[in-house]
Amino acid sequence: MAFQKPSHTFTKIHLKGLRTNSLYILFALSFTVFINTFSFAQEIKIKKPPIPAEKVKDSTNISANSILNKPLNTKQVDSTKQDSLKQNEYLKDIVKYKATDYVSINQKQQKIFLYNEAEVLYEDMQITAGVIVIDYSKNLVYAGRLKDSTGYSQRPVFTQGSNVIEPDSIIFNTDSKKALVYNTRTEQQGFNVYSPKTKKENDSTYFMADARFTTAEDEDDPEYQFVTSKMKFVPGKKMVVGPTYMEIYGVPTPIALPFAFFPMTKKQTSGIILPTFGEDTGNDRGYFLQNGGYYFAISDYVDLAVLGDYYTNGSYGLRLESSYALRYKFRGNVGFRYENLLTSERGFPDFAKNTIYNIRWSHSQDSKASPSSRFSASVNLGSSQYYQQSVNQINQANFLNNTLASSVSYSTVFQGEPQVNLSLSATHSQNTNTQAINLTLPTMQASMSRVFPFAPKTGTKKGAIQNINFQVNTRGEYRINTTDSLFGKSEMFDDAVAGMRHSIPLTTNFKVFDYFSVSTSANFEETWTLNTVNRSWNQAEQQEIEINQNGFDRFLTYNLGASVGTTVYGMYDFTGEGKDPKIQAIRHVMRPSISYSINPAFDQYYETYDVIDADGTTTDQVEYTRFENSLFGRPGNQYSSSLGISIGNNIEAKIRSKDSTKTEPEKVFLLNNLNFSTAYNLAADSLNWSPVRVSGGTQILDKKMSINFAMTLNPYALDSNNNVINTFNIDNGGSLFRLTSANINMSYTLSNESFSGEESDDDKASAQEAARSGGRTDGLFGKTQDFADKRLSDKKKDKGDEEENNDFYTYKLPWSIRFAYAANYTNTRRQNQISSHSLMFSGDVELSPRWSVGASSGYDFLNQGFTYTQLRFERDLLSWRMNFTWIPFSTRSSWNFFIGIKSNILKDLKYDQRRQPDQRVGN
Repeated sequence: MAFQKPSHTFTKIHLKGLRTNSLYILFALSFTVFINTFSFAQEIKIKKPPIPAEKVKDSTNISANSILNKPLNTKQVDSTKQDSLKQNEYLKDIVKYKATDYVSINQKQQKIFLYNEAEVLYEDMQITAGVIVIDYSKNLVYAGRLKDSTGYSQRPVFTQGSNVIEPDSIIFNTDSKKALVYNTRTEQQGFNVYSPKTKKENDSTYFMADARFTTAEDEDDPEYQFVTSKMKFVPGKKMVVGPTYMEIYGVPTPIALPFAFFPMTKKQTSGIILPTFGEDTGNDRGYFLQNGGYYFAISDYVDLAVLGDYYTNGSYGLRLESSYALRYKFRGNVGFRYENLLTSERGFPDFAKNTIYNIRWSHSQDSKASPSSRFSASVNLGSSQYYQQSVNQINQANFLNNTLASSVSYSTVFQGEPQVNLSLSATHSQNTNTQAINLTLPTMQASMSRVFPFAPKTGTKKGAIQNINFQVNTRGEYRINTTDSLFGKSEMFDDAVAGMRHSIPLTTNFKVFDYFSVSTSANFEETWTLNTVNRSWNQAEQQEIEINQNGFDRFLTYNLGASVGTTVYGMYDFTGEGKDPKIQAIRHVMRPSISYSINPAFDQYYETYDVIDADGTTTDQVEYTRFENSLFGRPGNQYSSSLGISIGNNIEAKIRSKDSTKTEPEKVFLLNNLNFSTAYNLAADSLNWSPVRVSGGTQILDKKMSINFAMTLNPYALDSNNNVINTFNIDNGGSLFRLTSANINMSYTLSNESFSGEESDDDKASAQEAARSGGRTDGLFGKTQDFADKRLSDKKKDKGDEEENNDFYTYKLPWSIRFAYAANYTNTRRQNQISSHSLMFSGDVELSPRWSVGASSGYDFLNQGFTYTQLRFERDLLSWRMNFTWIPFSTRSSWNFFIGIKSNILKDLKYDQRRQPDQRVGN
């Protein structure tokens, strides 16, 4: 038995069995109690009164579930001798612990033993393990694995804050927060780190000896790892290693570093971007360093990457890339690219120098930023031959771009009645073949919302009078037409023109006989210009003299029009009693309309001059208008009274649903639209009928294939010189109409997921880059890829796919293919020829879970040859990725090989080899 003293120490009194009479035992105990109670020792008389000891109240609260602290000495001590600076020996927080099998407390050893699924919680520290021992006399916690007949299990898991370590065993000091960890395994921002012995210095510093780290998922058998003799690790900040070498499947490689530094912060930080080394043999530029530079993490809202290329023959390139964003406000990116390319070496006959540049800017405003105003930008301008001559791999798929386009616009709304809309924009259009550039700097448009002066204050508008409405529109432009060689120079403004047009459309609409909709309109336009021309004839030099005049001038035009139309519905039903056909009904919607327009002749704006020969004889009289160079065109001088006819058709079918649970049939479009239009000029003296224009389109194969077609049919015949004459073609021995032009375009997208009703995801990064460059986003011109500067990541496969596939073959072959077919026919002057005829295709197929191939190509049936062709190969090497792209022929013949680690932290560990296109072939 035991008695507990107030001092929380334990004193045990052991009683042995006495072989005597129980009466003697009782007498002996009573006598002992009597003596202890009433016996006193001899006392010495005290001359002074004693000093009473100060009563000290223990303020420490002991929780019932906390561990037992050190024994406290119950001997009373004079308070004047106590050191007030003595450290507090108590734990700073409650220690909570539990275990599945048992919790044993050994007061003599001052230890607590936890067995099986043990767990200890102290402040922000948590330890789970098979076995845990708490030594509260030394403030130590021991944690280890649980050993059974099968081996070791329940490896300790040490968690402190956001850091997690999984060692074989650990010794942790709850006071100093230091620890010794054996066989550490931890994951930090993609790194899997292993160390036989780790010293935890404090909350944020670890020292490791003979450590190994990798990004491979298989920690027991990684495909690669780095081995270092010493490592300093600060979670969330950095990792510094000493001499390091690389192993591939346990085999050491000569890839080694004397030291290395890895930033581990989750925030963006500035740092060096390592370049790619290679050799350009196609243009004799020698060895090069590409895509090297520095990344500036300016703030959380904007960054800047400065990249450069250098070739040993003197060629160089510079690229600036910046992204910016402000939540709920706007986001965008800016890029500038400049390349000074030298072919061969100076002094050689094939030496050439070329300077190209490209500027791109994309800006989008969040709809929440301002409901009444909006600013956006999409800029892509530069040298016309930039994509054709650039040596950057990312531009390979964009060299077929024929145009560069830009637009920067700002629009705002002035609320009120009526409402006014104002927009300012600057546009740019550049033809890369002709090198012609068109700029508008700027374009101003203002419009007033429609005003119904006779509309009732309440209720709906009825009749022609109440539906009368008008609005005011204004458009002004400053347009520059220049060439690539003059862009950016003062000469580009020599031929600039400016002008403004004001228009007031007046319209109304009403119903006739409940089925016909009638609309009438009158449009008044006034054009302002600052550029006019004056022409005359110089008899002495026998030539026309044209004088451009700068100054304000204007002209007024107007036109009238009316139209009437209706909608006719037709239905042919195939169902009946006892019939349940697959095609249950065909519905035809026809929208015929007739329009009439009058365009007066404005002869008052035209002048004439006589052509006089050297003898003084007038040979001709030339009519002209001083507004020939007007930005918005010249006023018409021919009276036109035209009657237009058009018919629009939609044809759809109702098909029995494949799902037997559905009672309603499915609608399928047979022809989305089929349109016919022509016109008859009542005021013309000949060729009154305009050609009949036919256009249509549809989607078939579950809307996977789009088909669009158009043709022009001329009712008039040709003479022997292939000129149109005022004789119908049928009266000239031909058919009713003469086919003068036709075109058809088809596109088809299909994948293995198309039959399951799911759509596969496209390469968004490649499509985004192609869209910013003005190219195709469907991959038919090849995919934009630069593996050395690409953040590659694993494709996460579904669990079902993992069960069906293995590393060598797959039961499912994911694939996708895209087709585009185009053909144009011309027969205006009896050419009877196909002007263009081509088929383009692009496809990707995954041969196995880790092998995929792709191709983009086409065939020109007119010239009988393959178009731009790109072959793509990709191999997933678990933690690594290998890519190879090849353009086998044409002036863009080149290839690019890349192998590198997927992880962003180690993305600079790569091998990139490429052969640039030989630009001299195309010169």
